[in-house]
Amino acid sequence: MAPKPKLNPDELLQKEYEYISQTAFQANEDRSRVTSFYFVSVGSFVAAIVGTQLDAQSKTISFAFFALFLVLTFMGGLTIAQLARLRASWHESVEAMNTIKDFYIKYHPEVEKAFKWRAKQVPRVNKPYSIANLMAVEVALLGSLTAGASIYFLLSFLGEVNWIGSLIVFASIILGYVAQWTIYVHLLVDTQK
Repeated sequence: MAPKPKLNPDELLQKEYEYISQTAFQANEDRSRVTSFYFVSVGSFVAAIVGTQLDAQSKTISFAFFALFLVLTFMGGLTIAQLARLRASWHESVEAMNTIKDFYIKYHPEVEKAFKWRAKQVPRVNKPYSIANLMAVEVALLGSLTAGASIYFLLSFLGEVNWIGSLIVFASIILGYVAQWTIYVHLLVDTQK
């Protein structure tokens, strides 16, 4: 019978805590990168469109812009989904760190005062006005505008855009925002619960 290996539970818990804190940090970093990539992508396409001296009344150009803005709207939805899952991942990591804190406090009550953030103080996953929430609002707003632009160019391709067409574009902006925010809230779940 092989001898049991010696395990140091304090060292194991310390390594687990370090790993969890790194995953929380990485989720925050990834949210920033994802959002920046989306903003730069949309900004680059819009700058390219504004910079062109093409006839916007051309059916071919209208259809190309429709397709481009449709892709940008889809990218906005993917960005919203990534932001939601990264926020949920961060939340799960913070909860895991608090589990380790609670374990240590149970066996070493004197360290309790060293921890400001405990399970009761962890922000909600969808905390209003948090940086994560505001980033999602920005992406949803931009995604709704690309949805409106897509519909505008589709209507332009199909014929002239009149006042009814303008109402349809406005409605698509509103629906685009509602759809993207619904996706965000739906995917913003902590799978640990």
